[in-house]
Parts: sequence; C-alpha cells; structure tokens
Amino acid sequence: MRPGPRNSITDIAGLMVGNASDATLKSGATVLIGTSPFVAGVHVMGGAPGTRETDLLAPDKTVQEVDALVLSGGSAFGLDAASGVADALREQGRGFQVGAQRVPIVPGAILFDLINGGDKSWADNPYKALGRRALDAATEDVALGSVGAGTGALTAELKGGLGSASLVLDNGVSVGALVAVNPVGSVTGPKGEFWATPWEFDGEFGNRGPVTGFDPGEVPVTKLTQRTATTIAIVATDAVLTQAQATRVATAAHDGMARAIVPSHTPHDGDLVFAAATGARRLDAPDIDLMLIGHAAATCLARAIARGVYHATAAPGDLLPPWSDRFGAD
Repeated sequence: MRPGPRNSITDIAGLMVGNASDATLKSGATVLIGTSPFVAGVHVMGGAPGTRETDLLAPDKTVQEVDALVLSGGSAFGLDAASGVADALREQGRGFQVGAQRVPIVPGAILFDLINGGDKSWADNPYKALGRRALDAATEDVALGSVGAGTGALTAELKGGLGSASLVLDNGVSVGALVAVNPVGSVTGPKGEFWATPWEFDGEFGNRGPVTGFDPGEVPVTKLTQRTATTIAIVATDAVLTQAQATRVATAAHDGMARAIVPSHTPHDGDLVFAAATGARRLDAPDIDLMLIGHAAATCLARAIARGVYHATAAPGDLLPPWSDRFGAD
C-alpha cells in the first residue's frame, strides 16, 4: 500500500471536499460531496455524540445512498450546517426522489468547540451559512490544519485541526480518510512525536520517530476540566460496498483513532466515523478485500489525525499553541 497522488480522501475519484471557516467564531464546517450519491455507513464509539440522520444509515433502512456528509464545529448548533448543504443541493435538483419532490440526504456530525476562545455571542445561528459556503468551495484540493470543521479544534495540549490521508491497495482499490481532530486525549508524546508514527509515510507529519519518555499511567488533563471534545471522521473507498459493509469499514476505522489519540473514545468524546463507498471498483475477493479496506481505513485515519494537528496554525486568541510553535523547531 502507498498513498495516492494527493494523499487525501479526494484520491477517491468523484469525491470533493469543501471547507468554510470563521476566524472570529473560531469554528467552521467541512463537506464531503460526490459527483453522484454514494453508499454510506456510520459507527459511533464516543460517549457524547452529536449527529443528524445517522439512523438512516443503518443497513435495514429504506434510503441506501446519501448526497453529502458534513463535519462541523459548534456542538448542537453546528448540526445546522447540514441544513445549509441540503438547501443548496435541493436548489441543484439533487436528492432522494419522493413524488414531485427531491430530498437531499445529508447526514452530519459535530464536535464541541464552544469554549475555545472564539466569539460565540451570535444572534442567529451561523452554521447554516457555513455549510452552504463549504459546499460552494468543494474541490479535489483538501486544505489541512486550522480550516473547516478543524478551525477551532483542540487536543489535550495542542491545537487540533482537519486532516486527510489516502492509500492505494495492491489490488488497486483506493481508501482515504478525512477527520476533524478535537479530542480530550493527546495526539503527541512529550517531545512532539505522534502516536500515529508507526503508520507514517514519507515524513508526512514530521518524521519525529516513535513516542518516548512518557508515563503510560499518565493521562493529559488540560481538556478534562471542560468535559468538551470529539473527533469526527469520514473514511471512503472506491469499492462496491453494501451499506452493511460500509458500516463494518466505519467500525474497523475506529482502530485508527485509538492508534493516534490517547485516550480515545472517552465518555466526553463523541467519536464517530462515517464510511463512504462510491462503487466504482468491484471486489474480486470480497471477504479478504473488505478486511484489507478496513485495515487501510484505520491506517489512513491514524495518519490523517496526525496530519491535522501537524498542519494547524496559530491565530489570535488561541487557548493552546499549534504543534509547529511548540515542537516545530529542532
């Protein structure tokens, strides 16, 4: 396996990513959109999730494909970002056909960034507009770091961010991940090394080597007093998958969170992974290939988490520094 040409989720042909950020708010939204609807599943392992239309992604439900997936800051307010995306898609004539109406299917998930130094004194919920702006900005080029849903994200001791990564399997199947990193836990060790280092390719997050000099019984507590966090992600493939198989890939991908964040899946995190499948490539050996896709999804997600933190940048009013300010200089 090797990273795709962009090393991002848009190495899956037909997928694009759009970001919208508000520097004053210290928050934003991110949209994954396909050129056509795609199969999607979801799995939640955090104790404090915030979601929209995730029940619809169960394999026994009527609708088997979605039009877009949305990741947003803003806690419960941020769920409105998906409404902005749905409105815009309806104007474009996209959505599930119901009689003379089209209903865009836009599941979403949020992270908590309401206590991050930004100005949250809005009179009208800003996230619907952010969702529409993110859709309008959709492209194959994926910005990393302090953008979109990762704009105001924080980890235990550093700024979080938006990350992405990809892999191409030996059988030609492509897999990618997109993640907004905002956990209670840490993403790095005491010297700035990333927990995800064993899965790093070509120095994509600094080539700092494995984590050393840590106390395995010590848990960073910076954010525990706030009880506010969550890492939300999308993994995607160009393989033909059923909704049940996509759900299994989303479940497997959570291993990537556990590899990259210590601790992960806490009662104060709403950790969630969507899985998307565009169906462009049929699997020759479905049982084995599905296992490999799940492994690749976990590996991509671990790397994407590290990349999101690695590329974060400083902004006025930050409560925590970006990785580059604390550890960037050798």
